[in-house]
Amino acid sequence: MSEKSSCNFPPWRLAHVTSKLEAGKVKAGMNEMSIAVNAAGMGVTQTPLAAHGKTIPAERLGPLAPTDPGIGIEAIRRRYEEDGYVWLSGLLPRAEVIDFRRWVFTHLAETGLLALGHDFALGIAAAEGFDWNLANRRLMSIVRSAAYEGFCAQPRLVRFMDAFVQGISYLHKRKLMRYVQPGTAVATPAHYDLVYLRGGTSRLVTAWIPIGDIPAEMGGVVYLESSHALGRRMEAEFQANSGTLSPEERISAYNNHMAEGGWISKDLPDMAERFDARWLAADYEAGDVVLHSPYMIHAATNNEDRAGRLRLSTDIRYQNVDDEIDARWSNHWSLGDML
Repeated sequence: MSEKSSCNFPPWRLAHVTSKLEAGKVKAGMNEMSIAVNAAGMGVTQTPLAAHGKTIPAERLGPLAPTDPGIGIEAIRRRYEEDGYVWLSGLLPRAEVIDFRRWVFTHLAETGLLALGHDFALGIAAAEGFDWNLANRRLMSIVRSAAYEGFCAQPRLVRFMDAFVQGISYLHKRKLMRYVQPGTAVATPAHYDLVYLRGGTSRLVTAWIPIGDIPAEMGGVVYLESSHALGRRMEAEFQANSGTLSPEERISAYNNHMAEGGWISKDLPDMAERFDARWLAADYEAGDVVLHSPYMIHAATNNEDRAGRLRLSTDIRYQNVDDEIDARWSNHWSLGDML
């Protein structure tokens, strides 16, 4: 790949970026559940999804496959291992998620973020008068609150995660909440999470939780199909080429072997073409929880909600408490903490 390539792959990844997966080739066909979801009219492939000035072509979009939490923990774990993710539909009580959304936006409304005259649970964004500095300070207060801690550690979710990690689940103290205004260019580039958690076990599980309904056009998380195999290979390449780095540099996402910010790329269409894969998207609903592997490549797209709603979500990390814990994640999330 030349230096002019639109993909931001660092030098240690160049050996494999042009290869297809099999002993890693990304699967081209949809499974039966994906076909059923597509036929049900989710509308994912009809909704233009864009990020960083690039629109993902319809042929490079596919539907995320939902999983009924009632199928049992072993079946859920098998799907997670096979697909790199599991989208648990309706795991949490919908009404409680909506109530928490209302609570968050009630506190953020004082910053000018919300339009007045509406139920704050709707999350209608204000057209103007938004104080970024005040909103950021308020967000940092919210992620330190007992209410947020309780939402992330609610008994139903904790019991599920205990079963999923096959022991006592540990919830990392550093937890992220994101709001995204409609009609802005804010979108998380493609990455896999282990880049930011190399100081502990690789047996991590990320839980991405939509706080409210997030249809595809609002720009929720999207996954590069079957890319957990690719993420493992990228991480193996990094480890093989990190011998000259200090221990501190080796666990940092910002060392000189990594792309800026630890990202793989901001060009989602290029990645899909390069690896002959699709970006999987979904119409998420309040109560859903998506678990993904620390090697699964994922990103977000722009919030183009026609109703003008703010996207609100949280992403938190669990692991078995007996596994090594990355000490850097034992503090609250702070903007600019470089993780």
